[in-house]
Amino acid sequence: MDQLPSSMFSVFALALPRGLGFGENPPKNAWQSLDGITVCALTANTTSGRFGVLVMRRREDDVWVVLRRDDDVFSEDDAMASIKEACVDGLPKVALPPGAKRRPPLSPSNAKKDPSNIFKELGQHFRERGAWMLNQLYLAMPNPDDNWASDCRTDNFHTRLWEAILFASLREQGLLVTQDRPSPDFHVTNRKGGEAWIEAVTANPSIPYDHANAVEAPPPLDRRERMLGTAAVRFAKTIKSKMDNGYARMPHVAGKPFVLAIADFQAPGSMVWSRTALIGYLYGFFAQEVEVNGQRVAVSEAADELLGAEEIPAGLFNVPEGEDLSAVIFSQAATLSKLSRVAVSFGGSTGDYRYVRIGEFADFTAGALRGKPFSMDANTDEYRALWTPYDYEPWTAEMEVFHNPNAKHPVNPAIFPEAAHWLLVNGEMDCQRFFKEIILKSRTLVLGAHQTVPSVDDLKFRETFDH
Repeated sequence: MDQLPSSMFSVFALALPRGLGFGENPPKNAWQSLDGITVCALTANTTSGRFGVLVMRRREDDVWVVLRRDDDVFSEDDAMASIKEACVDGLPKVALPPGAKRRPPLSPSNAKKDPSNIFKELGQHFRERGAWMLNQLYLAMPNPDDNWASDCRTDNFHTRLWEAILFASLREQGLLVTQDRPSPDFHVTNRKGGEAWIEAVTANPSIPYDHANAVEAPPPLDRRERMLGTAAVRFAKTIKSKMDNGYARMPHVAGKPFVLAIADFQAPGSMVWSRTALIGYLYGFFAQEVEVNGQRVAVSEAADELLGAEEIPAGLFNVPEGEDLSAVIFSQAATLSKLSRVAVSFGGSTGDYRYVRIGEFADFTAGALRGKPFSMDANTDEYRALWTPYDYEPWTAEMEVFHNPNAKHPVNPAIFPEAAHWLLVNGEMDCQRFFKEIILKSRTLVLGAHQTVPSVDDLKFRETFDH
């Protein structure tokens, strides 16, 4: 058997009901059989010092099955003896139980239709790790839709990608994540009994575009248009259509926090800049530039409605129609690049390529107009240091939760312990963050292995992000 790096074990552990939530029995080491069918972990109780054993094996459809999980019962020698006995080559995959649904392969050899261009992108050499990662997330989901795999191969790829990344973010935080109901998409519970229902949704274009080959749309130059214009209107329509489905009033959801998790695909590249439009719609204010003591600073200005002929009210969280929505989760990283960056940040050789992330960190200086630019290779200790206590880029790195101050059933920030939480406190937006930095926006450059990482002082870099 081969020892598994902790980062690789964390991928497979997402198949556990609580993902990386091991409580008082965290893994000390993990191993994989040489044929890749079996994974075993040695756990160590933080109080008693006794050891435990976790044994997982692939099912016939490659879904992980937990064969054994005994915590806090063994000496280390006895635990290792059990692991060595279980983690051997040549054992058969686990048979599907009677009545169980076989998980369709993500890339079947006999597909009747050609996949979409964006799905074909996963076949590029520099995306091999990302393609492998997406398949692992799909196999880890407890009960994906029957058409999940086939839908993923269509132009709906981005909606399934967002579901997979959201799911990974939830289990990475140690939440019990289930899919026992057709909707909403996920029910999450933490160890202290807090819970929430989450529906994943994407803001889509009014006219479809080719996600693989579309030319990136420039953001509006006017700050007010960027925060209250077309992007905010699209968010408003997307959220309204979901709220009209009445998820919060379903018997199993009623009386509990209901959260929408949204990713933006309304225009090519819009997720890089549309975050502020979501904030403008939810809270009914936008940032305006003014001069104070000779310096240009940002101040908050209230807005009653969004721009445009439809006169959509701004401030969903301020009106009765929004009371059923406890919070909105947002991420600007529902991308192919995210799949690759997580895998690349595990370390080791990246072959002919290097993956460089350029973007802006949030600047929490009062009145700051723009973020702090950065440019970092994803496979460096400097980059990994952003995500302590992880030693790789976590799935939750870009998760932001915008809380409704007037929700009927508020969601406790402790349910999502590693997300960045935005709460309205005394009329001001307050941020509670887990990681060192919050990334406001970014792009990933795939460079040749010997190419130089661009500097934040590079003129083109500043022109790209200084809108």
